[in-house]
Amino acid sequence: MVYSLHDINQMSQDQFVQVFGSIFEHTPAIAAQAWEQRPFEIVDDLYQAMITVVDGLSADRKLALVCVHPDLGSNAKIAKASVQEQSSAGLDRLSPAEYERFQRLNQAYKEKFKFPFIIAVRNHTKESILAAFEERLNSDPATELQQALTEIKAIAKFRLETI
Repeated sequence: MVYSLHDINQMSQDQFVQVFGSIFEHTPAIAAQAWEQRPFEIVDDLYQAMITVVDGLSADRKLALVCVHPDLGSNAKIAKASVQEQSSAGLDRLSPAEYERFQRLNQAYKEKFKFPFIIAVRNHTKESILAAFEERLNSDPATELQQALTEIKAIAKFRLETI
């Protein structure tokens, strides 16, 4: 369903969270807090309200936000939006060798950084994701955490535009 800004600004907090609670993976509290910044004059105001909430999270809460994201190419049960995003990059159609490579990279990344590799897959192909994996494995933890948050914000923008 498509919502007008008028409709969005008239929503109760519960309605708002029901519609926008999945913008950030398994973290509806971000939408609940963003609701308090209504009214929104343009869609970007809504996005910026959510980003303000994310930017204001404590370091531990930012890490928790990163950690709730699924491994790429995984067969694990993941959120509907993540399924659609990963399938757009062909991650639901991996060959056995590609699947093994994704699993190996996911494991190496999590062992090094203690959180999952995150990339806004809608901008990528399997090949460019794998190249980014290899490149980012050479990064340091602080840089990678910032990159993960940047990617999460890009994912949120795509999800918001879809709604």
